[in-house]
Amino acid sequence: MAKKTIGNDEPACSFCGRPESKVEHLIAAPGDGIYICNECVEICRDQLHEHTEAKPDKVALLPPEEMKAELDKYIIGQDEAKRVLSVAVYNHYKRVNYNLRNVKPGDRKRDDERTAAERGSADGVELNKSNILMFGPSGCGKTLLAQTMSKILKVPFAMVDATTLTEAGYVGEDVENILLRLIKNADYDVAAAERGIIYIDEVDKIARKSENVSITRDVSGEGVQQSLLKIIESTVSSIPPNGGRKHPQQEFIHMDTTNVLFILGGAFVGLDKIVSDRLGKTRIGFGGTLHGDTSDPDAILPKVQPQDLIKFGLIPELVGRVPVTVALKDLKSADLVRVLTEPKNAIVKQYVKLLDLDGVQLEFDESALSAIADKALSLHTGARGLRTIVENAMLDIMYTVPSDKTIKKIIVTSDTIENSVPPKIIKDAA
Repeated sequence: MAKKTIGNDEPACSFCGRPESKVEHLIAAPGDGIYICNECVEICRDQLHEHTEAKPDKVALLPPEEMKAELDKYIIGQDEAKRVLSVAVYNHYKRVNYNLRNVKPGDRKRDDERTAAERGSADGVELNKSNILMFGPSGCGKTLLAQTMSKILKVPFAMVDATTLTEAGYVGEDVENILLRLIKNADYDVAAAERGIIYIDEVDKIARKSENVSITRDVSGEGVQQSLLKIIESTVSSIPPNGGRKHPQQEFIHMDTTNVLFILGGAFVGLDKIVSDRLGKTRIGFGGTLHGDTSDPDAILPKVQPQDLIKFGLIPELVGRVPVTVALKDLKSADLVRVLTEPKNAIVKQYVKLLDLDGVQLEFDESALSAIADKALSLHTGARGLRTIVENAMLDIMYTVPSDKTIKKIIVTSDTIENSVPPKIIKDAA
């Protein structure tokens, strides 16, 4: 490039021609008489930024055994479910990392539109996505499992109640707004959101009313299932940045759902009866015996087959998109006692710490813990009821302790839980 100067031999920018006296800073390049000013540097930087998109980072994975060990710190019981979930999530994100390995910056093509060569696969093997369906009683840990898994993997997480969704064009929340929640939780980092986890709860509530195809609109049931299909598999969705309905003049956020893991959950009340009826019809020879125990729901639900879910009311296309099924068991009294005391975020540990900050020692005796567990069982809400019971029992204590500096120890007994009797309070002798 020719040397740029002005009449008095003052150096000038080789790009825009402005002299050194008219710019803030003039940078000399190696060689003789080649310069660039600070404003041209800014223009070059902006142009590079516009045409370069950072390659997505891989997800930091733990082996399934280590993943389950991390889940054990927060979730009590459900060992088989945690094993199945750990393997499924590990395989999903191993596939994600495999596909990200050779994705070119700015490439927004759907995964199923890329060729094997574009994926960097020498053998032409394509790894398909396997979404997950969890079913089990209310309060058994479905939501907590999904939330904890996202924390372990450090990926964005969003949760939605399926009962709030409606088919596009009807009053209610559009299915695509689920993706907007994930983007918001990823601080609008679309690349990060595209590797996140979406948990859709109460999926059993959008089951169609019968196995027969409906000839009328079922906008909160079968219609929602149909709408979910396009985002659960692989698509590039156009999402209104502020939610709500779409209109032609609106700017959209474009998000590829190829690598988003969808976990569907629900209580699926009555599913065990469908499985039991199917198993009960299976006999060996004349007067043969039934295969397995058809009376215990915990023994029946792990034997769910796709035809059982279809009979329950899920459409076949949706069942095909959630090939991994995870059955969770109902929590027993002993499990609930462990939930109260063992996890890192156990409610009893939290209250012990809160009172310790006031210089007071808190103790729940064994009878109190059993009483809390039994009361929660009677509410039929699983582990959800534990916090409400403990908080009601601790309300007066938490109100009094900060003002009474003579209190040194508090012992909660079964009478406190069952009969609202004040706990034992030990004060400073002085």
